Amino acid sequence: MNYLADELNDILDTTVAGRLLSPLGRRLYFPKGIITQGAEAKQAAHRVNATLGMAYHQGKPLILSSLREQVPGLTPEETVAYAPTAGIPHVRTAWKNRILQHNPGLRPETFSLPVVVPGLTAGIGYAADLFVGEGNPIILSSPCWDNYELIFQERRAATMQGVPFFGADWGLDIRAIEKALEAAAATGVVRVLLNFPHNPSGYSPTTAEADALVACVKNIAQKGADVLILCDDAYFGFFYEAACLKESLFSRFAQVHERVLAIKIDGPTKEDYVWGFRMGFITFGSQGLQEKHYEALVKKLMGTIRSSVSCANTPAQYLLLKAIQDERSALEKEQYYTLLQRRYQRVKQFLAEHPEHPNLRPLPFNSGYFMSFRCVGIGAEVLRRELLTNQGIGTIALGDTYLRIAFASIDEEQIFGVYQALYDVARDLGIEGS
Repeated sequence: MNYLADELNDILDTTVAGRLLSPLGRRLYFPKGIITQGAEAKQAAHRVNATLGMAYHQGKPLILSSLREQVPGLTPEETVAYAPTAGIPHVRTAWKNRILQHNPGLRPETFSLPVVVPGLTAGIGYAADLFVGEGNPIILSSPCWDNYELIFQERRAATMQGVPFFGADWGLDIRAIEKALEAAAATGVVRVLLNFPHNPSGYSPTTAEADALVACVKNIAQKGADVLILCDDAYFGFFYEAACLKESLFSRFAQVHERVLAIKIDGPTKEDYVWGFRMGFITFGSQGLQEKHYEALVKKLMGTIRSSVSCANTPAQYLLLKAIQDERSALEKEQYYTLLQRRYQRVKQFLAEHPEHPNLRPLPFNSGYFMSFRCVGIGAEVLRRELLTNQGIGTIALGDTYLRIAFASIDEEQIFGVYQALYDVARDLGIEGS
């Protein structure tokens, strides 16, 4: 093993993070190569910096006029230069400040400076590189986002343990989740991914449900199990009901016990309506970690970034920073939130006016971009194809049981018509199959 990896492992080995590292995670390190030497030269090479593979003229990166004209608000450095592997420092700091703003119960010393990654999908994949090894079980909700299977099962050869997070009642099936966590704790290690607002259901825990989950994890940790919690916060902030927990569960788990390592994977993709930026953040938090431990984790994370994409998109980072600093953004985001909340309320209104359907059972939803139906007596894929072919309505079938509808992409005045068509087609399919 490389001596740099050994040095990082020595720092982490007495912590929950060190114990949870996968074999790949233990091997990862950030080399003292081109990037490190280039960073040193950027600070000290006052005469000539001949390190990085970039072309300069009179101290500025070369840039095509056609590109400069398209982004007049950015300098050449902000447009075409490489970003640091962990991200632009001002962007990382701005995102940490946002996390603190949106999670007032979180103390700044209890979590790391966020690291920029090329999208939340990459962030989840990098977290898996560090902490999920071949054959490791990881608990996820069932149903869940279909990309988790590629990330954990196919890329990392982990064992996905799907737990029905939703039972007969409206809300989380807390007991089912607790039983799965307690069973995993018997092995000494628990790995769980929590995705709220949830994709595909569109549900976020209430404060009471969050308290129950935190209490369960704390109890498991106190009994001696190490717990890894991945918080996929892709849709963070889109909470439409007063009962929803308005903070990320990361803010609770990062401070609950020294045997719990929480990782927040989030970003501007949905929060700032920049889906194509392919930019996200990874943040570590644990009661038992100090600054030196976070620095070691960040270097390991930088190792997996460097060995895959090298760094995230530079102009996207600077554009996000400018959006955060622009006083117009907060008001516009509030307006967009209200727009989506009205669509959510319109869906709730339709369901309230059509309380019973023989073939469709809505999963709990109170947040996010989506809601989903459990199909009864009909196949979700058959329903999807019928809606697409004969009604011109696109939906997503998850297996043959669940149908997901992104109400965030439907104009408010169209919602009743879309859902009425869905109900009619589902009823006809149910009659045909009976």
